[in-house]
Amino acid sequence: MTSKELSWEACADLVRTQREKGETVVFTNGCFDVLHAGHIHLIEGAHRLGDRLVIGVNSDASVRRLKGPKRPFMPLQDRLSILGALSMVDALVVFPREADVSSAKSLAEVDTPYLLLQKLKPNVLVKGGDYRPDEVIGREFADEVHIVPLLEGHSSSDLIRRLEFAYEDLDSMEE
Repeated sequence: MTSKELSWEACADLVRTQREKGETVVFTNGCFDVLHAGHIHLIEGAHRLGDRLVIGVNSDASVRRLKGPKRPFMPLQDRLSILGALSMVDALVVFPREADVSSAKSLAEVDTPYLLLQKLKPNVLVKGGDYRPDEVIGREFADEVHIVPLLEGHSSSDLIRRLEFAYEDLDSMEE
């Protein structure tokens, strides 16, 4: 566990306390499976919108359900360590909780931060430019939704394709 990783309850307490102090708490989330410049762009954009930044991180099982059986490339603890090393990140919280998975009507409902946002109630909810504000899950639990424009050419899919291509070139050179 990294020093910035909090339980849902501790994170909700942090958000409530900071809001009572008049601070703006910003929340964003993702798999952060292959951290790249696009993720940093999103995190920096989110950080600029408030006083405290909380990042929700999908569990390994959630990433597998969303991205396929070969993912995540980096296990949860590695992803948390990397995100926790960023000075602009104040807190990390993992979702879904196992209890939510076992009681869910559908796994699709737990692989989003909906239940977490219902508990946290941040001031600002931030997503990347591949979303429209009216599509953002959990928007009803935040005072404001903000979309950070995508950094062109910097997506996980782009990076994975480049790595696969480079790996194929290495294979052909060895033959």
